[in-house]
Amino acid sequence: MLSLNRPVKYPLFVNFTRLCCLPLSCLLLGNLAIAADKPKMEQGIQIGDLAPGRAMVWSRADRPARMMVEYAFNPDFENAVTVRGPYATESRDFTARQDLVDLPAGKEVFVKVWFEDLSNDREPSEPVMGRFRTIGKHDDIRFVWGGDVAGQGWGINESFGGMKIYEAMRQVQPQFFIESGDSVYSDGPIKAEVIAENGQVWTNLVTPEVGKVAETLAEFRGRYKYNLLDENIRRFNAEVPQIWQWDDHEVANNWSDSKDLSNDARYTVKDVPLLVARATQAFHEYAPLRPHNAEESERIYRKISYGPLLDVFVVDMRSYRGPNSDNLQTQESPDTAFLGETQLAWLQQELQDSDATWKVISADMPIGLNIGDGSDAQGNARWEAIANGNDGPAAGRELEIARLLKFIKHNRINNIVWLTADVHYAAAHYYDPKQAASNDFSPFWEFVSGPLNAGSFGPNSTDATFGPQVVFSKAPEPGQANLSPYAGLQFFGEVNIDRRTKAMTVELKDINGDVVFNKTLPAAGKSRKHHGKNHD
Repeated sequence: MLSLNRPVKYPLFVNFTRLCCLPLSCLLLGNLAIAADKPKMEQGIQIGDLAPGRAMVWSRADRPARMMVEYAFNPDFENAVTVRGPYATESRDFTARQDLVDLPAGKEVFVKVWFEDLSNDREPSEPVMGRFRTIGKHDDIRFVWGGDVAGQGWGINESFGGMKIYEAMRQVQPQFFIESGDSVYSDGPIKAEVIAENGQVWTNLVTPEVGKVAETLAEFRGRYKYNLLDENIRRFNAEVPQIWQWDDHEVANNWSDSKDLSNDARYTVKDVPLLVARATQAFHEYAPLRPHNAEESERIYRKISYGPLLDVFVVDMRSYRGPNSDNLQTQESPDTAFLGETQLAWLQQELQDSDATWKVISADMPIGLNIGDGSDAQGNARWEAIANGNDGPAAGRELEIARLLKFIKHNRINNIVWLTADVHYAAAHYYDPKQAASNDFSPFWEFVSGPLNAGSFGPNSTDATFGPQVVFSKAPEPGQANLSPYAGLQFFGEVNIDRRTKAMTVELKDINGDVVFNKTLPAAGKSRKHHGKNHD
């Protein structure tokens, strides 16, 4: 069978008429001369947003071309279906994605992707192969999650084995992967060599686009292309469907409406909205997510169902937030928005309507950890996430979250688990209303994983507003920060849901795939459904 993560060595398609017209010197060079004239697929393929009956297929050519996808339910591609995909043009950096539909449940799907150039000869690239499995109604559920990739200057170190945590994740054979945000670090230059802890030298692959902070569209695009140089990632992408969301580093550190780059000498572009526009375009070009409709074409928040056992609610804690501030407002306003009214209403309704046993909220930031963003002009602490460090009743952005948690409790919506990354260490938090300053909510768990390939930090302090109890954390020792992957403090999360018992087991694993923490959660009784307007 052909390689799942690399183009095959020899082209499967040869235009013999063109071959006969080549000069003898080219014929003597054999495949090298032919391949030089073909489109290339240097970034491999990605599978995204696996859902009942469908999955996205993403790839990129190196020139104007048309994407072609062939899929079958056997490795020999018997009775294969060929889909003529979209054009890959310069306006989208030659990326393309095709939605495969009407896929049967519980089947292995084998995929072959290639590009035909837009010359009259329609020269095909060498194909890249992939495979994934749709989820059957009698299947258990297994997936992984994590975030924070190529941050703090720790990029692809081939002598270390590259971003080898992706191989550890692939080995557990998950049905899908949640990319929890900070999928690239557009604000973090990557140098050829960095001195790590204990004087060790970390050697990076480098490209021109990652040598400075990203400001141009080409530089933002280059961040995604850089990560796809890693063989572990390309192999993983060709086998494991992904659910992408974003956070701040896809644009710039801690960006919000209060972000000010006027004193940051690294940036010549000082207009944050312009940087956001370019970063947004690059993200949507390279993420294998299913586009939303014309109502909001760049929308990231969405629900993906995996049958009666699981619904995943992907939220966007970045696009609709108010400015980072002291976060102590006593009444809700546009300044305290975090999810924003439209997204919050969507999430409440979707949670209320869900018939799935488990409801995973995939969040790009934790709820109860204090995450700072420097100080404001008056010297007050400014906050990047939800918590505000005062341990008191809900204020600022906490007001919106308090309203969501109250809604969940009063509508008796059971079995909600929050999964996140962002803080660059592994943790398990139990939110206990008995320990909370604002306690009108049902207890719940939040699990934190990451970084996947970035600096290790933490642990962060907790804010007592919602009573988070740190059941587990694994982070650098006190006084240590920004440890390289050499230190081994890189983490991903794995979730298993047993079809028979309905129990969910969450494991936090390290860079080698070894378990550092696990927790099994029994499923509570079925949620009571309330249709119509909520009056709480």
